Amino acid sequence: MGPEDDRVAALVGRSLGGAAVDVHRLPGGASRTTSAFDLETDGERRPLILQVDRGAATGLAASVQVEAALLRAAATVGVPVPAVVGSGTLDDGRGWLVVERVAGETIPRRILREESLEDARRALAAQCGVALAAIHRIDPATVEGLPPRDPLHQPLDLLDGVGAVRPVLELGVRWLSRTPVASSERVTVHGDFRLGNLLVGTEGLRAVLDWELAHAGDPAEDLGWLCARAWRFGAPKHVGGFGELETLLEAYEAAGGERISAERLSFWEAAAAVRWAVICALQASTHLRGVVRSVELAAIGRRVCESEWDLLLGLGVAAPIRTPPSTSWPEAPSRAPFGDPSAAALVEAVRGYLEQRMLDERDPRQRFDARVARNALAIVGRELAGGDAIATAHAARLSSLGFTDDPALAAALRCGRLDGSLGEVGAVLAESTRDQLLVANPSYLLDATAP
Repeated sequence: MGPEDDRVAALVGRSLGGAAVDVHRLPGGASRTTSAFDLETDGERRPLILQVDRGAATGLAASVQVEAALLRAAATVGVPVPAVVGSGTLDDGRGWLVVERVAGETIPRRILREESLEDARRALAAQCGVALAAIHRIDPATVEGLPPRDPLHQPLDLLDGVGAVRPVLELGVRWLSRTPVASSERVTVHGDFRLGNLLVGTEGLRAVLDWELAHAGDPAEDLGWLCARAWRFGAPKHVGGFGELETLLEAYEAAGGERISAERLSFWEAAAAVRWAVICALQASTHLRGVVRSVELAAIGRRVCESEWDLLLGLGVAAPIRTPPSTSWPEAPSRAPFGDPSAAALVEAVRGYLEQRMLDERDPRQRFDARVARNALAIVGRELAGGDAIATAHAARLSSLGFTDDPALAAALRCGRLDGSLGEVGAVLAESTRDQLLVANPSYLLDATAP
């Protein structure tokens, strides 16, 4: 917490007719700050959540004012959501939103593993189907400011905005745009319906949170997003790691949702891989541009290749890896005039320190940050050891396709010049994506949830 957080909370508290006490910042994304506080009025306390627009748009997030309208509309159609307490605008133009603080669990790995939530896991897939059917009944025209969105071509515009060049994503967008299975119907889409944004109690779903990515779109987009590998968090079941696909689809249809074909769902799972990859690049950009300095946001940039691998698997141009890949590169020696310890040895020393810090630290957020920093240094160590060989192999692969660098290949894919050989290009890019994962996260290649 800082003075600015206290000032904003005090202003919001007064506007709600009380005083904001016990204010503490919660982990938040690039577009908003989120804080928990108690509103004290006449000696009584009311637990609330405050969200404030950062004022630095990522190109994806809607304002908190739009979210307030969505929450009110969702409540009227039976979606479990926190009650809106108030919303407004600060003197600097940033919007704020206050909602009731609902008790429950949001951390995905706890939801997927804690014994006390076993009954919730059994109920959750069907409950998600019912909630999504209700969300899709909200008429987009009744929510002022709800954006329409092109889920295929907007990602490329966002990549251009941060100067990122990703040939795999160019190939994915091109491939999907030539596979027209998306519906022309436009409903209200939550846009980020998955573990992490679902508040769960022992009985199952208690609230659907974080509507900042909502938009008008194809209803199957939400179901594909929930089923994407990124949101299974290492658990094996197709729906968020916790449920069966048949259960989700049957509950969705029984609650009034339309029938979703396997082909259409697969399309939106592939589109989800593109979208999550772009969001990772955008989040890393907020750190690199100094908007929000964070080791978590910096490290997430190296997760882009995870979703690119999922995309290539979904398109059928990469094959799941069943045996552990080798990451045993020769140890990088010390170089003159630097001497010992080598850069790799220094990285390993700091990584060991963070490992111990992670074990000793009692504060959950500090432990999480130490874990992220430790993993980031592991990436640096693997790149020091194997990066030169991987870069050389990647250049040779580009040359085999007739290109000298990634920007040239990306440009050819975007303009359609390679439409007749997307499978061949995809197979080549899959080899380089595999190599990126050997540095970024080798275990991801063997994840049991591979499509």
